[in-house]
Amino acid sequence: MIAIVDYGVGNLFSLSASLAHLGLDSTVTADPEKIRSADQIILPGVGAFGDAMDKLTSTGLVPLLKEQAQQKPLLGICLGMQLLFEQSSEYGTHQGLGLIPGKVEPLLPQVEPLGLKVPHMGWNQLQIQRPDPFLKYFRNGEYVYYVHSFYATGCQDYLLAQSPYGVQVPGLVKNGKVYGAQFHPEKSGDAGLRLLRAFGELV
Repeated sequence: MIAIVDYGVGNLFSLSASLAHLGLDSTVTADPEKIRSADQIILPGVGAFGDAMDKLTSTGLVPLLKEQAQQKPLLGICLGMQLLFEQSSEYGTHQGLGLIPGKVEPLLPQVEPLGLKVPHMGWNQLQIQRPDPFLKYFRNGEYVYYVHSFYATGCQDYLLAQSPYGVQVPGLVKNGKVYGAQFHPEKSGDAGLRLLRAFGELV
């Protein structure tokens, strides 16, 4: 069973619907016991880093998530991925979960001089940097769907795949059992569903 962490931030319906389509059992929950008994955990998220981190902290789940991340696969999606890092500079300086070394920085100063728009929104190719069981059903160069204005930096040692957008945007990262997807697998068509299927098979 996959526990989708409900802390008031995130598009939970499309994610749970995608998992159901794959035949993967999931539950949307903030119950510590359900999260503890799950086989995998997904941390979704949309919106601003500071607000999301405050809401997650208010649930009291942060120590549990840090503990469980050492024991079972955990996947952060979009803002959920950014929360996995040590720090974000979105509207001030905010501390993250610290499960993956690195920081979250604004895209605008990097891409605006190149005539690119922020947010980075739409389909982009995902280029695999190293093999991993999470990518076993994914073909290099397939397109995935992004919506974000900030991106992870200083995480080269944890990079699984990236997408070009003026800079190389870390699309997939991994540290131990902790995975992050900057794009939305649940909005990325068949390619995204194959990634979710592979995540559901991680043990």
